[in-house]
Amino acid sequence: MEILSNQRGDWRLPDWDVLPSSDAGPVSDLLSLCPAHAETPLLSLPEMAAEIGVASVSAKDERGRMGLGSFKALGAAYAIAREAAEARQDQDWSNALAGRVFATASAGNHGLSVAAGARLFGARAVIYLSRTVPEDFAGRLTAKGAEVRRAGATYEESMAAVEADAAAEGWTLLSDSSWDGYSHMPHRVMEGYLQMAAEMAREVPEPPTHILLQAGVGGMAAAIAAYARQSWGDAPTIVVVEPAAAPALFESVRARSAVTTEGPVSAMGRLDCKTPSLIALAGLARDADLFVTITEEEADRAVAWLDGRGVATTPSGAAGLAALLAGLPGLSSDARILAILSEGPEDG
Repeated sequence: MEILSNQRGDWRLPDWDVLPSSDAGPVSDLLSLCPAHAETPLLSLPEMAAEIGVASVSAKDERGRMGLGSFKALGAAYAIAREAAEARQDQDWSNALAGRVFATASAGNHGLSVAAGARLFGARAVIYLSRTVPEDFAGRLTAKGAEVRRAGATYEESMAAVEADAAAEGWTLLSDSSWDGYSHMPHRVMEGYLQMAAEMAREVPEPPTHILLQAGVGGMAAAIAAYARQSWGDAPTIVVVEPAAAPALFESVRARSAVTTEGPVSAMGRLDCKTPSLIALAGLARDADLFVTITEEEADRAVAWLDGRGVATTPSGAAGLAALLAGLPGLSSDARILAILSEGPEDG
């Protein structure tokens, strides 16, 4: 595990002024109309707390979110629902976006959210996958009604392909990342994740002293961090956790500028993103205290620990807790840890 301290508030991302929202109200209002929506539970992990010598460890359990198996159900599907709410007028919701096509690249659950959201409102979804994404996942996407296209050997290459094709075909590009000239839709995706943050704030018995947030491009981490600062101020130490093979945020914070990193393919596939989202990086520069990278072995150890207690997840889903089990420094006996169990097992 490698650790980088961030001097938050002392710097900002050059030439970028789009920051994460911290208002969960619009998300809650829209989700209240969805019969599939239900609040997810907060798990208490007293054995882990005892093992590392802290007062409590809690994990927001996103494995059952809206039947899609991860927190990503709150992102792209919400962004598409916002489009439907603006377009439908007197139409039935199920046809509000008829004729629209939403396209994205995905290494996992974001694609499922796009597919589910598009189908719900009468639109089409086209999902680009790199050659490293398992065929089983492609099957899950087609079962949701999406068209799947293979492009490139990495997520970044599939993203470049869908960006070019979306522009040529007039499709709506719905990425969960953001870059220069592209921020509106990913900002909406991140806004959807605020529902999870609002639920956590209601569920925890006391404000946490530490919040552990795994990150790929950083959208979920930045959204939760923004809400946490609004709710609890400077008190919690916010820790962002990435794979050592994909330290895009870690290296960008070190450089104080967006950095594209290189590395091997990580088993933390949902987090294996080599370039950060600029909205997320700007928000985390302001809100996060520590950036941590974990090894493949540390992630696997956390998955095994949780599985031994009947909590099934993936290396990506367990990444925040993996940093805790790997020996995150500076924890006192009265520390109250809040983490995210971000997804269920891949065969679940």
